[in-house]
Amino acid sequence: MSFIFRKELLMFGFDHVVAPTVEGTLKHSYVPLSHNNDEEEAASIKLDKSPPFSLLLLGTDQRGKENGLSDSIIYTVVRPKENKVLFVSIPRDSYTRIVGAEEVKGARKNTKINAAHSYGGAQMSVDTVEHLLDVPVNYYATINFSGLVEVVDAIGGVELPITKLIENKNPAHEKLRIEPNKPIYTGNEALMYVRYREDSDFKRTERQRIFLKAVLDRMKKFSNIANIKDIMGVAGDNFKTNMRAEFMLELAKRVVFESGTPQINSHMLQGTDKWTDQWYYILDDEDVQRTHERIELWLNPDMAAGELISEDSE
Repeated sequence: MSFIFRKELLMFGFDHVVAPTVEGTLKHSYVPLSHNNDEEEAASIKLDKSPPFSLLLLGTDQRGKENGLSDSIIYTVVRPKENKVLFVSIPRDSYTRIVGAEEVKGARKNTKINAAHSYGGAQMSVDTVEHLLDVPVNYYATINFSGLVEVVDAIGGVELPITKLIENKNPAHEKLRIEPNKPIYTGNEALMYVRYREDSDFKRTERQRIFLKAVLDRMKKFSNIANIKDIMGVAGDNFKTNMRAEFMLELAKRVVFESGTPQINSHMLQGTDKWTDQWYYILDDEDVQRTHERIELWLNPDMAAGELISEDSE
């Protein structure tokens, strides 16, 4: 009974303290795409009744007014009714057609997918991923690295499964060192964890997915309304999205208070490294097609949760 009463108090605090104070900040983060449906976005969204939707997550090295490269690219499908999430990691070096590059002076029409964001921001990244996977992107969210550090610090750090020293040994790479077996890792350490790449792209994208789940798990432990307000305020200052503030607040309330941590299924696009004028990751066409088919199943509201293809669960 005390747990139920406490939960009701927290939800009341979220609705009447957090939401009104951060809504303005979140509205500043709103940057629509060219194909946004304003009527659909303005509608009141109840996530327990919402159909599956897709979200492109982009972690960027944006500095100042430059768009920056997208260092992490994760196509996400959220099934709110079943509290299930699909993460499809797209390696940043994946060689593909960059949709719209022909309209940007000096841009390469076929190159690493992370260049799309530097050429044309979120719009070009979304267009390029939609073309690559032949699936729709309903929403996007980009966060820069300084924002990632601040968010992790705002939640008091995260738990990460680091059991051995992680360290850059190539002198051409930035200095990076993370000690193993710490109970909590700071924002700077979490950033190094997701950016480390001296093992493989597969391991790197796996770390990105582990990090996202660690953040969700950590947020579930929060009971202080002031901390939740700080987290959302920090996020609002450091990211851009075409999700309305009302939608983000509804999503945050559901994740923190109303549901357990979502069941996460994940996949990384498969391919091989190849050197031409530089290193590229050449995607396997058959795997791209299988991934397309899998995403379509996840986006189908009539597909029973038990019938979804499950590759890796976390």
